[in-house]
Amino acid sequence: MRPCSTVMHLLLRCMRRCCRHSHRHSRSRMARRLRQPVNYIRLIFKSLYFNSLTNSEVLLDCILEPVFWMVEVVTRWFGMVFVFLVVALTSSVVFIGYFCLLPLVLQTYSPGWMIWHICYGHWNLVMIVFHYYKATKTPPGYPPKTKNNDVPFVSFCKKCVIPKPARSHHCGICKTCILKMDHHCPWLNNCVGHYNHRYFFSFCLCLTLGCMYCSISGHSLFIDAYNAIDQFRHLEAEKQGVPVTGIGLLIGIVPSEGMAGKVSQPPYTYKDRMFHKSVMYMWVLTSTVAVTLGALTLWHAVLITCGETSIERHINNKEAKRLAKRGKVYRNPFNYGKLNNWKVFFGVEKRSHWLTRVLLPSGHSPYGDGLTWDIYPLKKDMMQV
Repeated sequence: MRPCSTVMHLLLRCMRRCCRHSHRHSRSRMARRLRQPVNYIRLIFKSLYFNSLTNSEVLLDCILEPVFWMVEVVTRWFGMVFVFLVVALTSSVVFIGYFCLLPLVLQTYSPGWMIWHICYGHWNLVMIVFHYYKATKTPPGYPPKTKNNDVPFVSFCKKCVIPKPARSHHCGICKTCILKMDHHCPWLNNCVGHYNHRYFFSFCLCLTLGCMYCSISGHSLFIDAYNAIDQFRHLEAEKQGVPVTGIGLLIGIVPSEGMAGKVSQPPYTYKDRMFHKSVMYMWVLTSTVAVTLGALTLWHAVLITCGETSIERHINNKEAKRLAKRGKVYRNPFNYGKLNNWKVFFGVEKRSHWLTRVLLPSGHSPYGDGLTWDIYPLKKDMMQV
């Protein structure tokens, strides 16, 4: 019995080894069969977001393409609505200034302050209206639709199918390329480019100064109007009856006859109420715009100082990081120095231009044609201003 049991044990061990070997062999053979289609599927998946021409950023753009499309459609179709809002809100503040605040200034202020408010307010208003009109009506500039051997270009637009000069970019809302494009502004219903960039910045700057002027000069009026409305609300509550505190719930609400005082309050007319609400509306609106638009204006001032646009700041940062990995330093080829950048932007050629072209409305054209950028071949002050 013992030899038989030993033989059976050996046979069982052999069978187990054969089964394990065949199972491993079949499993490895199945793995080899599945390896090729799995690798092929993996390669197809990777080709969707990365190859020699694209990267992960292109994939992200493709995923967000519906969002971009929705923003472009809304901005394109509601452009006139945004323009109407700018005109309506600005006109409302001007209306309040003329019919509510100006009579108050003429009655209470000294002649010196009266002249200051009238002169500065009207100068600020003229600058805002002029630059907003020019920014909306002036085309930003477009590259030539046909190939011109005299015009240098740095790339090719796949959507417009035309050569792109330096600093030009395609606008998805305008459906065309823009010279020295900064961004598409929905509040202008227009692109900000080479020919209207100065108008856009001057409008933002003057509107910010105007809102700051209204906010600072109308601060005391806002407090007085708020206190007057709050006092009127308390008077209205006393007329209807107010709960008496400190006595308990047995007395309840005392009628207004029991609360009437010996001194009669002056009547709070509808005209007074509208005046105080108008002052509060103007102060809240101008203060909000001064903060938000002031931040935007400051950001564009930094870009102008560096000789960049909003799009170029993003591109230059990426290029600077790429060269930094190689131990190199990126230099903006369109940066002519801080002061020269402002001179080129405003078109200042002599000292008198700081008055006639910066502090006063001026419709002069910017430097160059937006196709070539060799204004200052040397990085030095070419205009001693």
